[in-house]
Amino acid sequence: MALRLTRSIRRYATPLLTPLPITPISDQNPPSLLHQAIVSNSFYSGTYANPGYSSKMRKSAFEGNLLRLLRNEIQYELESSPPHELSGHSSSNLFAIKQPVPEFNCFKVDRRPGEQWIRLNRKFGENEEIKVEVTMFDGSIPSQKTNAVVTEDDVELHITIVVNILKDNVNDVVEFVCSAWMDSIEIQKVFMRGRDGMVGQPYMGPKFKELDDELQESLYEFLEARGIDDELAVFLHKYMKNKDKLEFVRWMENVKSYIERK
Repeated sequence: MALRLTRSIRRYATPLLTPLPITPISDQNPPSLLHQAIVSNSFYSGTYANPGYSSKMRKSAFEGNLLRLLRNEIQYELESSPPHELSGHSSSNLFAIKQPVPEFNCFKVDRRPGEQWIRLNRKFGENEEIKVEVTMFDGSIPSQKTNAVVTEDDVELHITIVVNILKDNVNDVVEFVCSAWMDSIEIQKVFMRGRDGMVGQPYMGPKFKELDDELQESLYEFLEARGIDDELAVFLHKYMKNKDKLEFVRWMENVKSYIERK
């Protein structure tokens, strides 16, 4: 049996309808004869005379097939490895269930249902507020393993995180743009900006890897003291794997509900 890959690695497409063969027009079978043959046929005469009926039949068949595929895909996703928020619930009330706000260490997690990102918030010390915006999986790189069959272990998924650190009574914000790999955080950029965003084109600082090694290490320690560390990267990958499936099922449910409306 062929391995079915997760959508985080490779999304696949299933043909909705098999196209019918087209009979070429030749001198022995000119359009006028084809026209007469279709009109005289007892089955086609009604549909040919009533193109609206034929159009409705084709639309109904197409939508019925599409709904079948959506139901099958939803069932597969829920039965193979259901998202945590969906476990034990029927598809009719999956998204009406209110869950308590999750936490990780000192961070509160804002799920942002229906969106492609989440936000984490926490307080640090007496006057710091830390906001972390996290994308869903937005890229990947090949892993060191090489297998004949592609599996989840053959790619390493990437998450972008943006860390804003604010201090009371200070107008500036220090912002870190980082990559969250499966078990590590990698700083890409560090810069200062105002609380209201950037104005014009301010100097964004050098490339992080061009900084002195000791300075790089100190900035990593600065983040780690505030909970932005490898343990957080592991949590985010597990969380986003679940959110990826949850949002996929939510999307299919929304599409299915729209098509079912009359």
